[in-house]
Amino acid sequence: MSNKAEQELAGVFAALGDATRLALVTRLLAAGALSATALAEGQAISRQAIVKHLQVLEAARLVVHERQGREVLYSLDAQQVDAARAFLDAISTGWDRALARLRTLVEPD
Repeated sequence: MSNKAEQELAGVFAALGDATRLALVTRLLAAGALSATALAEGQAISRQAIVKHLQVLEAARLVVHERQGREVLYSLDAQQVDAARAFLDAISTGWDRALARLRTLVEPD
């Protein structure tokens, strides 16, 4: 993995480290595209605060926006989400291999 890719991935996980942003990503995953107003509904923070969180998610390339008339709709960037998923899958595979090796050392035949 290149240094640039590592930096981008670190930005993704830093952006997801905030509970509000994680909740926004979860809502976008379930709903597809939503406006900031729709994302702010039922939240304890203002629409303006939601927009600031969306800007952080956009900077991490997790979210993209598209203007439709007077409304701006936000959705997940599948490419960046897939890159984060691939990284986590690789870590999981590594742990599975390490645990299998440990099991062969610990468990008697």
